Amino acid sequence: MSGEDAPAQQQNAVDQKQETKPAEEPKAEPPKTESAPEGAAEAAATPAAATEKVPEEETFTYRALVLTGYGGYDKVKLQVKKGKPALKAGEVLVQVKACGLNFADLMARQGLYDRLPSPPVTPGMECAGVVEAVGDEVTDRKVGDKVMVLNRFGLWQEVAVVPASHTFLIPEGMSFEEAAALPVNYITAYMMLFDFGNLRPNQSVLVHAAAGGVGIAATQLCKTVKDVTVFGTASASKHETISEGGVTHAIDYRTKDYVEEVRKISPKGLDIILDPLGGSDTHKAYNLLKPMGKLITYGAANMLAGQKKNLIAVAKNWYHQFSIHTLSLIQGNKSVCGFHLGYLDGETELIAQAMSIILDLYKQGKVKPRIDSTWHLEQVGDAMRKMQERNNIGKVILTTEPMPEEEKKEEKKEDKKKEDKKKDDKKKDDGKKEEKKDDKKKEEPKKEEEKKEEPKKEEK
Repeated sequence: MSGEDAPAQQQNAVDQKQETKPAEEPKAEPPKTESAPEGAAEAAATPAAATEKVPEEETFTYRALVLTGYGGYDKVKLQVKKGKPALKAGEVLVQVKACGLNFADLMARQGLYDRLPSPPVTPGMECAGVVEAVGDEVTDRKVGDKVMVLNRFGLWQEVAVVPASHTFLIPEGMSFEEAAALPVNYITAYMMLFDFGNLRPNQSVLVHAAAGGVGIAATQLCKTVKDVTVFGTASASKHETISEGGVTHAIDYRTKDYVEEVRKISPKGLDIILDPLGGSDTHKAYNLLKPMGKLITYGAANMLAGQKKNLIAVAKNWYHQFSIHTLSLIQGNKSVCGFHLGYLDGETELIAQAMSIILDLYKQGKVKPRIDSTWHLEQVGDAMRKMQERNNIGKVILTTEPMPEEEKKEEKKEDKKKEDKKKDDKKKDDGKKEEKKDDKKKEEPKKEEEKKEEPKKEEK
């Protein structure tokens, strides 16, 4: 890290000054001081020697995003960690330049992703950067290599220690942002379409969330096979972009029933359906398959509703969980597959094969990550909000480059405006409540009078 060298240089300068002082002082003092005990001179030199011996591992600091507990966006905090991470055999130290944000990270924040250890923990499954140090037994990586990294967690920080086998060399011309956007989305899309789906020419594929990271990756990969028809669901404002990217039939899932729309165009159904939604949508997907069709389910996005865990949404998703008897599969001539990249972290050869093919396609210009937006680590809450509210088209990226002071000041102003607005809204709400209470108090005497008058009317 370029910014981390400065404290060490300043410390060296201080040490040099401390070392030169004992040598100059005897010249300025009377001769009698020359007979001072040697122990005193050694004691005077001790502080300088002590500061010299402080290892870099102890003075080294780096910034990291830490999930401090389950809940809203504010549960992910930027912290400063002390001490340079130690390398074991087979590991490399990577100076991180950019990190990818994934839907699994949003679920992890709410405690809905079981591959992330309990808080406090640093999230992040993919990043890109430069190799800064290599451990013993590492032969295929060297200091200075530009790499992308795929790991179970721990990559949303300025430096990361990972097994060398979890790194992949970045091709010439690929930016750090593109490299950070590639591993999770493209490996997921590739293995679902080709390892499970066996995608072939003239087939049809349904891609949910077609404007997201996996959605765009899947669409691009579909276009590498001749005459594949891609149905993609997304909000209407994203249709132009996904159509330009290769989606044949864009469907607005917010205003139309995507099952009906697919049936209008393809009455027999579809060959492959990629399902990240779960719940009732998995049932719909299975019924949309044509004979010999394949359903690949890889998520439960329907469980995510709001900043914090929504127990109703979770319960609803589990209640509608898809279940089928093997006899039905046999009679229907259909297959159902499940994919979870987080549980393949030990399958390094399998992952490496997929990544090799994906990088070849990138070099041929057939696939290219689309970056929606880039955010500083300080802005991780806004980045997560954008993705969770489905406002992104492509990948949301975090950069480790420190946020400029001017931007920080502007953010503070915006935050203050938001806080002031919340306070004003609260005052208005409180005022309305008080008005209602006053109105109720005024109505009570009238009701009492009406009650008193009712017996009189009955007597008459």
